[in-house]
Amino acid sequence: MSITEATTTVPAGTWKADPIHSSLGFAVRHMGVTPFRGGFGDFQAALVDRRLSGTARVESISTEDETLTGHLLSPDFFDAERHPELRFDSAEIRRDGDDVTVVGELTLKGATRPVELHGTISGPVSDPYGGSRIGLTLEATIDRTQFGIDWNTELPSGGTMLSDEVALTAELELAKAA
Repeated sequence: MSITEATTTVPAGTWKADPIHSSLGFAVRHMGVTPFRGGFGDFQAALVDRRLSGTARVESISTEDETLTGHLLSPDFFDAERHPELRFDSAEIRRDGDDVTVVGELTLKGATRPVELHGTISGPVSDPYGGSRIGLTLEATIDRTQFGIDWNTELPSGGTMLSDEVALTAELELAKAA
C-alpha cells in the first residue's frame, strides 16, 4: 500500500472491535444546562471490506442511577422489551488523511434513519501479539424524536427537561481478524 493510498482509504480486510478498549456512548443536554452522559456496555462493531457495522444491546445501557436506567429502558425511551437492539450499518466511508466520514443508517426503537458520523482514524499499528490494530473515533448528532424517542417535560422556568439533540460517540479499537 502506498503512502497516498494509506491516507485516503480505510484498511481492507476484517477488523473487529476489542470490547475492553472500545466504548459506545451518548450525551443529551439536561434542563438546558449540562449534558447527561450514558453508554452501552454490550456492543459489537466490525469493519469488513471497508464497511462499518455494529449493534448494541439496549439492556446494557449504563447510567449513574438505577431509576433513570429503568426509565430509559421503558417505552418512554428505548422500549428495550420490544426493541432490544440498536444497529448501525455504513454505506460509505470517506477518508482524508486522519479525518474520516462514515455515512450509513442507524436503527433505534424500530426506526431507521440516515446518519453521518465524523471523526478520525489512526493506524494501522502492530500490536505486541503479532496482530494489527486501527482506531476509529466517531461522533454524530441526531434528533432523538425522529426515532420515536420523544418523552419530555416542560420546566417551570420555560423550555424542556431534555434536548431533542443527542450526541453519539464511538471509540473503537479494531483488531485485524486472522
